[in-house]
Amino acid sequence: MIEKIVEGDAIVAIILRATYNNKGIEFFTPLTFSQQLGYMNRPRGYVVQPHIHRVIERKLTSTEEVLYIKSGTVKIRLFDTQHVFIADRILHTGDVILLANCCHGIEVIEDAEIIEVTQGPSLEVNEKRRVRQTQSVTA
Repeated sequence: MIEKIVEGDAIVAIILRATYNNKGIEFFTPLTFSQQLGYMNRPRGYVVQPHIHRVIERKLTSTEEVLYIKSGTVKIRLFDTQHVFIADRILHTGDVILLANCCHGIEVIEDAEIIEVTQGPSLEVNEKRRVRQTQSVTA
């Protein structure tokens, strides 16, 4: 299953569940994203020819984050850019989420191993701004 979480006209998260299955290759992100999230299902013997990605200068203005839940269970808390709560989603072993255009938090529900992929290198100084959680405008 694929779930796109939208706030206004912006995709804030894309969840690819471990149970997702399709034939061929499919990408779920729009061309405006600085990272692509895709899925490939290929038969035995299929060959991807050796290749290299050309050097292309790109300008990044935001950091998109991909989390792969290698094991365990986590709750992802999604907030809009004004820190107003949007939704919670529970992710389990094998699930993947791409986070974009949002503020987010993670609560570990069961011991978890999480693999994170972001644009790098991490600058570590002033790269993240911690925010207070606010309630949903409908709460």
